[in-house]
Amino acid sequence: MLPVMAAVCPLGMAAQDKVKADAGIDLVTGYIWRGHDSGGISVQPAFSLAYKGFSLTAWGSIGFDRGDTKEIDLVLGYKAGGFRVALADYWLDNGPGFFHYKSGNTAHAFEAKLGYDFGFLTAEWSTYFAGNVGHKSDGSKAYTSYLCVTAPFRLGGLDWEATVGATPWESDSYGGHALSVSGEPMAGGFAVCEVGIKASKSVKVTRSWSLPLFAEVIWNPTTEDAFFVAGLSF
Repeated sequence: MLPVMAAVCPLGMAAQDKVKADAGIDLVTGYIWRGHDSGGISVQPAFSLAYKGFSLTAWGSIGFDRGDTKEIDLVLGYKAGGFRVALADYWLDNGPGFFHYKSGNTAHAFEAKLGYDFGFLTAEWSTYFAGNVGHKSDGSKAYTSYLCVTAPFRLGGLDWEATVGATPWESDSYGGHALSVSGEPMAGGFAVCEVGIKASKSVKVTRSWSLPLFAEVIWNPTTEDAFFVAGLSF
């Protein structure tokens, strides 16, 4: 869901005196979110508006495989210096339609995000507070949370990012070795879901246009999965 804060952990744009708009599209070999397989080859369009530290972003993911879940995310954020805060609405098409918001009958998950960019390190805490908040093994609400730390660096002429992400308590929103009341695998407590290393570069196509691309290896110690994905940005 939403690499705008996801590849993120960072979200937000520099404060602008005027409204700034942007749009783009990514093509990825696999959609991996917080260490979990969310789809195969996917097209991921996005657009955003920013004004004086505030930003509004719309992001989506559509897989080439008809069985892949479609997703639409909306994020309202604010950035002041290194401080970042945001509210996100994630919607997947594997449940009730988009305009169903009632508790117990919705495919939306609403998440609050709080983060800080120290320059050499970005840390972000996220918690589902409404909609599909996830459940504990006894069926009670989990208010699924996630802590993500990202460290950017430059090496060998490439831009790199090292990421570690974990869920602090049990939740069926993330797979694991425990079982939910419905028998589905879930994280039974504190669980490291994501350890990744990402390399990015821009390939010059013409004098005025370069094509950004990345490759990333992601390990999920909780589910014992590993992924190697790559992507292009247009």
